Amino acid sequence: MRLYQITYGGGKPQECPSLFERIKGYGTWCQAMDSTWIIVTQETAVQIRDNLRDVMDREDGLLVTRLHGEAAWKGLPTEVTQWLKT
Repeated sequence: MRLYQITYGGGKPQECPSLFERIKGYGTWCQAMDSTWIIVTQETAVQIRDNLRDVMDREDGLLVTRLHGEAAWKGLPTEVTQWLKT
């Protein structure tokens, strides 16, 4: 399984319930920040992008990045830190 970071911008995060549901559909996920999610999946970045873009506004931006190796963070909620450590 691969770990991906999904970051989106343009609209207000609370106004994207369809996008949230689509991301949660991956099963293993963490909302690290308002507009940043991390998921675990076998899909590629292109497949993830294609799956999410039809529930986003045309003007909104989307960045899907595969994560591997070293990571560092600061000021994230305890539950996010615990998720990242597992």
